[in-house]
Amino acid sequence: MTFTHSVSADGSHIFQNLNTSNYLLLTSDGSIEVSQTIPSIYDSKLSTGNHSISCIIGVIKLKISSYVIISDQHTITGSILGNEIAKVESYKILPLGNNQFAKSNAEEAEYLKLLNQHLSNATLYFSIDNKYDVTNSLQRQYTTANLQPDPRFMWNKFLSTSLIENGANEFVTPLIYGYFKSHSATFNGPHLLDFALLTRRANSRAGTRYFRRGIDTNGNVANFNETEQIFTAADNHVYSFLQTRGSVPVYWGEINNLKYKPNLVISSKPALLATEKHFTEQVELYGDNYLVNLVNQKGYELPVKQSYEAAVDNLPEHLAKHINYIYFDFHHECKGMRYDRINLLLERLIQLGYTSDNYFSYDLAENKILSVQNKIVRTNCMDCLDRTNVVQGELARWVLQNQFIKSGYIEKDTLVTWNKIDPKFNLFFQNFWADNADAVSCAYSGTGALKTDFTRLGKRTYKGALNDLSNSITRYYKNNLKDGSRQDSYDLFLGNYKPFQDSINSPFIDRRPDYIQLLPYLMGTSLLVLLTIIYYPRGSIFDFKNLVIIGACLYLNARGLFYMLKDGYQFVDWPKLSSLDFLEKEEIGNGSIKYRETEHFKSVGKKKN
Repeated sequence: MTFTHSVSADGSHIFQNLNTSNYLLLTSDGSIEVSQTIPSIYDSKLSTGNHSISCIIGVIKLKISSYVIISDQHTITGSILGNEIAKVESYKILPLGNNQFAKSNAEEAEYLKLLNQHLSNATLYFSIDNKYDVTNSLQRQYTTANLQPDPRFMWNKFLSTSLIENGANEFVTPLIYGYFKSHSATFNGPHLLDFALLTRRANSRAGTRYFRRGIDTNGNVANFNETEQIFTAADNHVYSFLQTRGSVPVYWGEINNLKYKPNLVISSKPALLATEKHFTEQVELYGDNYLVNLVNQKGYELPVKQSYEAAVDNLPEHLAKHINYIYFDFHHECKGMRYDRINLLLERLIQLGYTSDNYFSYDLAENKILSVQNKIVRTNCMDCLDRTNVVQGELARWVLQNQFIKSGYIEKDTLVTWNKIDPKFNLFFQNFWADNADAVSCAYSGTGALKTDFTRLGKRTYKGALNDLSNSITRYYKNNLKDGSRQDSYDLFLGNYKPFQDSINSPFIDRRPDYIQLLPYLMGTSLLVLLTIIYYPRGSIFDFKNLVIIGACLYLNARGLFYMLKDGYQFVDWPKLSSLDFLEKEEIGNGSIKYRETEHFKSVGKKKN
């Protein structure tokens, strides 16, 4: 491990970088100092330590106190070119100083709870000793001079700001939120190889499934992920293939309302400038973009498809020539669990000029670039999760066929796909992509991905369909009743909300009218009384008194349920720290509020709330 950690008697923290022997001092008053000698504040009799730690995640100031967050345990999940990559397994949030008031402050405790929630749910990865840049693709690392960590994907960028500003760069460990795993194997007999899969989640417009949709004014889209498949052959040739996913880049959203289908809203505010910013950046970073849109062309999802196509059709000519739009009706083409029909999409890509040899390759022995990837497939469905995962896995399989031929692992003119040549390696491939799908889905929706039976097994199964049903029910519960605090945990960790400057009054006070706050509890109590009467009646359950109580309980719950579904916005667990594009608080007197759609976001079609 690179760092050791100790705490002085006054609550200051001392870290040592074992590679450079330098010390980092984080004092109780918030100052940050780097020195070549051990700080004088350290007293071996009074200080705790020295303990080895995995890395410093960062420093954050809440409402009252500042805290340093460390990872104290990690697991190696693989390596890239011999450089080990680790996953954060446990962490600690440690106060700077001994502020007793902070420990007893209720608002401070809520912020700490949110930090713990985020860190316990996030899948964070880093390079041991910072020997590999997990934030940048292989191609960027080999083609860009003086490359710095990519700020789009450095998940602890905000938490590292104070360290970087005070010259403590050597104590900063860039982390990504996503997925990484590698495996050394043989293919088709004696052929050795290393296979790795890495996904980086963007920190802009980050959050949960229904609270972060579409695009913002700066061109950032929700749920943007860059996935890199890395294959290293025995001849020291390494191949990297990049794909991206991201929300439909227009102003739209889905507003939770306690019903299974939320209210789909499209903004009346023109999004063309924001869409242009998004694709300008994408073309600059990746080259020509092939936009694979998988949303349905009928029913509920149709307005999103229409808005996307209108945005693409109106891009300026100099940008449009680098954008190729492909609509693929996933549910129609693959109905009846015929996911093999994704080959139709591959044919469309080929027709538009995207071929399976578009990837980065490098000769490690000769230190020579063999090819670069100058085109990318950007895939989306509504959530950019389940349908997107299936398509991305098949694209990666298609490209790997070309790479196996290029490296001589299979014959050049073979008509047999590599998964049939080596089913054992195919099992590793499928499980890597299914695990990646689950990681991306958990970060956004709160559950594992749907349709992963196809990703793991190469076919849809009825057991997989039942698992999808279970995940869908869990998503409904979490998205409506739990995701507000999860979104708050994103915004706090990423610095979108800074308690020490943004919190005048506690944001955790529930300002809804009393009757709205009490209704769920009254319904719960009524249901408990109903069950008690049914299971433990006094006398016969058909006694008049018992029937009256049962009738009253049923009536109260029916009326309550009707009211909750009619005005569902008031009962959803909304984020408390940052505002939502599509929702605003309406002051209704006596300091109370109700929630309503913002003026330029209106429900599409029949209003469901």
